Amino acid sequence: MSPILTRPVREQLEHDRIIRLLQGRYRRKYEAAINPGNEQNSSVAVGEMAVYPDVVLFSQERNRRLQGTVEVETGESVNTLEALAQWGPFSRLKVPFHLYVPPNSLDTARRLCAEHQIVVAEIWTYHPALDQVRFTMVYRAPEATGRAKAANRPMRPAEEPARAGRSTKTPASTSKPVEARKAPARRAGASRTAKSAAAAARRPQRPTRSPARAAKAPARKAAGATKRR
Repeated sequence: MSPILTRPVREQLEHDRIIRLLQGRYRRKYEAAINPGNEQNSSVAVGEMAVYPDVVLFSQERNRRLQGTVEVETGESVNTLEALAQWGPFSRLKVPFHLYVPPNSLDTARRLCAEHQIVVAEIWTYHPALDQVRFTMVYRAPEATGRAKAANRPMRPAEEPARAGRSTKTPASTSKPVEARKAPARRAGASRTAKSAAAAARRPQRPTRSPARAAKAPARKAAGATKRR
């Protein structure tokens, strides 16, 4: 219950009903403690002051780290005094602060948060319908949206952890110096050159013309040309 507000009995019963429903919803992911009515079951420290949000969210691990706070308001409790006394301290904690208000008080809650610089992770409205209550998210802080997308984003190959047993050493073929990798290519080239020279040496060489025969060749060519004329 708000320390500065006394709700009508019917409104207080509806308020505590919403708290218990939220406890069941948040238990899927957190350990949720509630403070309905005048009960003070679980507190959080804001400086040297202990405060009692309607719902306190802890991690499900052994250390029970604080994960968030939830405050449920009714039509009469959405006002400046309530915002300064409770919303402000809850928003200064280093965990998300969730605010639940009736639909007809949504605009007032938004204005109060803007005027007093109250940081809210999420704003929800609730609408009782017979035995059920409908919850609708109407606002989520950009930072909270970014965290949700990052959590659902597929891991990139560069971010995947190394598999067990896989060696991270550089293969031997890539770790050798450049000169060492070029040496086999040079040896292969030298071998091909030697083989070509040996094959050329084994081929029979044509006999070279003697100087006298080489001198008579132009004269024979000229005589042949004269006869054809």
